[in-house]
Amino acid sequence: MVKEKIKLYGKFSQLQADLKVGNITINDLIKYYLSRIKEHAHLNAFLEVFEEEALQRAVEIQEKIENGTAGKLAGMIIGIKDNISYKGHKMTASSKILEGYKAVYSATVVERILAEDAIIIGRLNCDEFAMGASNETSYFGPVKNFADERKVSGGSSGGSAVAVQANLCYASLASDTGGSIRQPAAFCGVVGLKPTYARVSRYGVVAYASSFDQVGPITRSVEDAALILEVIAGQDAHDATSSSELVPEYSKNLHHTKKRRIAYIEETLHSEGLDPEIKSNILDQIKKLKHEGHTVEPVSFEYLDYVVATYYILTTAEASSNLARYDGVHYGYRSNESHDLMSTYKKSRSEGFGEEVKRRIMLGTFVLSAGYYDAYYSKAQKVRRLIKDKMDKILEDFDFIITPTTPTPAFNIGEQITDPVVMYLADIFTVGASLAGLPAISIPSGKNKAGLPLGMQIIGKRYKEVELLSFSTYFDHLNEDS
Repeated sequence: MVKEKIKLYGKFSQLQADLKVGNITINDLIKYYLSRIKEHAHLNAFLEVFEEEALQRAVEIQEKIENGTAGKLAGMIIGIKDNISYKGHKMTASSKILEGYKAVYSATVVERILAEDAIIIGRLNCDEFAMGASNETSYFGPVKNFADERKVSGGSSGGSAVAVQANLCYASLASDTGGSIRQPAAFCGVVGLKPTYARVSRYGVVAYASSFDQVGPITRSVEDAALILEVIAGQDAHDATSSSELVPEYSKNLHHTKKRRIAYIEETLHSEGLDPEIKSNILDQIKKLKHEGHTVEPVSFEYLDYVVATYYILTTAEASSNLARYDGVHYGYRSNESHDLMSTYKKSRSEGFGEEVKRRIMLGTFVLSAGYYDAYYSKAQKVRRLIKDKMDKILEDFDFIITPTTPTPAFNIGEQITDPVVMYLADIFTVGASLAGLPAISIPSGKNKAGLPLGMQIIGKRYKEVELLSFSTYFDHLNEDS
């Protein structure tokens, strides 16, 4: 009976309208999602489900709805990536080295969604320490793509994307360092938003690369992403890097009527690794925008061949520092083979970390080492500045930059994981916005002939998420109507 009551809501406003008139209850929603999670457990999206807690909180939120005192997110059932702290709950970053760890405090983003009456239904699988582009580096195994279970979900936030794609929860919170929200969103045909760096507090989120990491939502609609960003954005005393920039009411500023100037990066469409169907799809989107009266022009971005190398030099350097704290002494996994302090460090870390994480720690340690710091790390910082300045310059003349989100559709599980270079190149279109600290969103852009989802990335100006979201909403509707 519960399944018959619940429909696949495209927008949260529709769900809230049904809650308000009593067509459904929060309890109905929770039971529906719990049944979906059990039915599709083989997708491996959820690492843990907070069943009893969610059902208990449903009663509290239902009373608030009936009393007219409910928050903005009342009725929104959310999953959180397994690198976001939720007090009293396990949090492992999908790594053996954090085995048994329970968060002693909640991340700021968790506190903010709970304050607006969202219900957290569980924690979601991801690449280990958010390092990966396919969700295959997780200690708990890969997440399967709901569109084709032979395919990867994308990474690192694969569990967060598939949970929304397969309707296992309404929305999810994830983190994006170089594309970890946008890339899986594209592979799974959902919306993934990476806000401007510092727009959202990183407090309580496991650090991978501190000058890149940013929390954002994965949803079915741009409107819902705007609403969640409105709740989680803003300055936080616990995060010195968080911005004091005013947080607009994103969800109430989504009307779009202007004709825009839009750039597309020529080199992305001439890239050797670009799938022909994705290229054709982006060219079709460009034609559609021109037909609607927008100015769409090519621009050259001569640094495209350097973005991946720059990104991996800098992020691995930061990771080698950030992950030094996982030593087998304070918390988490400790090797049974250790017999003194040095062996505790060595064996716990070598046994606790997966291959990809160890690879990145060693790369980062190398580029920071004496004799190589100037040759690699210092030079990469200079190139990062060139990339940032170039993207800012493009956005002086244009409102947005569009690119494919990914060079290929979702690939087969096990197909590329043995070749780190190929895996790193999967980030070629997403890392630019991360290096520049700009907001970027991946929105669904149809499917290929095999029925796999495709995504288009839209990059906006720093702290101009209002414009980015309003244009993305317009474009999303344009695709729906065509």
